[in-house]
Order: sequence, then C-alpha cells, then structure tokens
Amino acid sequence: MENNNSPTHLSLYQLNNLVSEVISLSFNQDFWVEAEISEIREVRGHCYIELIEKDEKMNTPIAKASAKCWSNKWMFIKPHFERVTRQQLKAGMKVLLKVEAQFHEAFGFAWIINDIDPTFTLGSMAKKRKDIIDALKAQGVYDLQKELYMPLFAKRIAVISSEGAAGYGDFMQHLVYNEYGFVFEVTLFNAVMQGEGIEQSVISALNAINDKLSQFDVVVMIRGGGGTSDLSGFDSLTLAENIANFPIPVITGIGHDRDESVLDLISFEQVKTPTAAADYFINHALRVYSRIDTLQQYVVTYAQNRIELERNKLQRLAEKVPIVFSVVKTKQEGYIQQLLQGLAIGMQSAITHQQRTIEMLAQRLNNAPKYILNSEQHRLTLLNEKIKSLDPQRILERGYSITLHNGKSVLNAKELKKGDEIKTQFKDGIITSIIK
Repeated sequence: MENNNSPTHLSLYQLNNLVSEVISLSFNQDFWVEAEISEIREVRGHCYIELIEKDEKMNTPIAKASAKCWSNKWMFIKPHFERVTRQQLKAGMKVLLKVEAQFHEAFGFAWIINDIDPTFTLGSMAKKRKDIIDALKAQGVYDLQKELYMPLFAKRIAVISSEGAAGYGDFMQHLVYNEYGFVFEVTLFNAVMQGEGIEQSVISALNAINDKLSQFDVVVMIRGGGGTSDLSGFDSLTLAENIANFPIPVITGIGHDRDESVLDLISFEQVKTPTAAADYFINHALRVYSRIDTLQQYVVTYAQNRIELERNKLQRLAEKVPIVFSVVKTKQEGYIQQLLQGLAIGMQSAITHQQRTIEMLAQRLNNAPKYILNSEQHRLTLLNEKIKSLDPQRILERGYSITLHNGKSVLNAKELKKGDEIKTQFKDGIITSIIK
C-alpha cells in the first residue's frame, strides 16, 4: 500500500543523470588546466591520469583530480607530445591539459583530456634544468669536473650502464676489437638507465665505484639503446651534485644527437652514443701512443745528431792533436824545468836548515852530560841532608827519647799494660822500666 506522506525521492541513476545534465549545461566548454601528474597508466589504448597541484612553499597537495584520454585521441596526442618534447608523460611532470567536464551516470565525474600542450612542458623542463644549473653554480661545483685531468694512460674504465642494454654491448664490442689493439680494463656497475629509479640507481653505482676508486682511471655512463623520451631522469640536482663532486673524470654517453641533459653539461666530457664513448677512449690512447712515438723518434734523431756532432768534434780535435801536442810538450818541458830548479833550490835550503839543526843538537848533546851530572850531584846532596835530618841519633841529641816495647817504638800509651817491660833510649844510654 503506497504511503502518500513519504518524501519525494530519486533513484541514484536519476540523481547522477541530473548532475550530468547540470554539468553539461554549466561546463559546456573546454578548459586549459595546469597540473602535475602524480600517476599515469594506459589500459587498452586509453590513458588514465591522476592530477595534483601542490602548495609552492609547503610542497603539500592542495587539489587532486582524475582525468582520462580516450584511445581515439590518445593515439595522436601521445606521439605528438613525445616528438616535440622527446619525453614520455610520467609522474612528476608538469603539463598543460585541454579538458572538458564529464559526469557519467555509472562511472562518476572525470575530466576528459582533448589535448596536451607540449610546449608548456618543454618550458617547465627548461625551468627545472635552469634551476638545477643555477643551484650547482651557487654551490661552486658546476665546473669541478672540467678542472680534472684525464690520466695519460686511461685504461681502467668503470662503466655505469644496464647490463643487458644494447648500448653497453656496442660499447664493449667497439672498445675490445679496436683496430689498434689497445687493451682496456672494463668493470660494469649495473644501473637503471631509463624510466623510474635512475637517480638512486646511478648514485648507488657511483658510491660503489668510489669505494674502489684507486682501481679506476675514469667513469663512463652509457645509456644508448633507449628512447630519447627517458632523458629527464638525468635532470636531477642530487645526481648532478654527485657527478660534479666525483674525484675522477666522468664521461657521459646518455643522449642522442639533439638531446642534452644536465649531466652532459657538468660532466668532464659528453659524447652522444656508447660507440662514441668507446671512440673517445680509443682516440685518447691513440693520441698518447702517437705522442710517445713522436718522442721516441725525437730521441732517436737527437741521439743520431748528437753522435754525428761529437764525431765531427773528435775529428777536428784529432787534426789539432799534433800541433797541440807540440805546444803542450814545450810548455810542459818548461814547466818541468822550473819544477827541477825549484826542487834543487828547495833541497839545498832543506839541507842547510837540517845542518843547522844538527849543529844545535850536537852542541846541546856535548853540554848535556855535564849539566845532568851537576844536577844529580846537587840532588844527592839534598837527599843526604834530608837523611841526616831524619837520623834518630840527631833527634836524641836534641833532648828527645825513644820508648821501645819488644823492640818496637811505642807511639800510644794505650798500647802498654801493667807489667810490660819497656826500654827508654836517651842520647847517652838506655834505661829499662816496668809498667805498674
């Protein structure tokens, strides 16, 4: 039984249909919208994009929306965008979209993409690149790689590339089988070289090389074999800082003829392809070899010229020898004569001097016995007087006496004891006493 008092209501389909009509009437035109891609995927030829806008200061999302591009338009928009920008649409990229509002009764609201302006993205990418370059210059590291020197014998090469990439194979093929037979030592550090994860993967490879830095002369980054649309991954401030500050030369071969990344600008040297990178090392070795060969030829020529010069000098000297010998002979004979005369005069002077010395010594020798005899006689007289002064009899005559005990003189009273017999000698006799 129907309740006439129940409120009027709509089905969900009717409500969504009403909203669809309102949106169609209110948003009956296309809008150009600036946004950043947070997620993008393709399903059965259609493209589904999640858009986001961030606060410039806080870098936090302030708006989000979903957008779709149907396959009938995506098949034209995508190749045009990639042809102009040489980049694929991907997360983090800023885009300018031409959209129309659409509300589907079954699938809800979405912005329908009718066009994408590639020139806007090019400008955004250029601004990002300029900001990175300005930051590197402000840090003073922009030209650090250019200030390094390529080692004379750069044969130990660290390669950053994807192991299965065709570009790496081309590099090795060209390097190993070079026409000059130069030998290089190559070590691969596997890294992601296109798509997501380029920055972290390449930095990890650089860190691994830095841990074994003494084993390498140079680093080369090879990308070849991928599309030109993946170069934006190399426009990274963090990655650029790592390359700029790396202590040995870093050569980049990640672009194509018309493409150039920030890493190309700051690297020690940039080449366009892996084959060109191999040529760079081969040509460097060839220049060194040519320089060595030139120096070798110079040394040989210089030695030959010097030998010839010395031979000529020797020949001229040989021609002058008879004349010079005659002059030298005469000069030396005169010199020898002077030496002989000087020697004769010196010998005569020495003989005279020695004769005088002998005469003086002879005179001293004649006087010496008499002097010695007088000296010894005087010494004997002194000794005799000294002996007489020490004669005990003379001491007794001066009033002194000598006390004897057992035939020995007594020097200290403590040496005697009661009952000892002592003898006292005077100048005119001896008396005997008993100690009481």
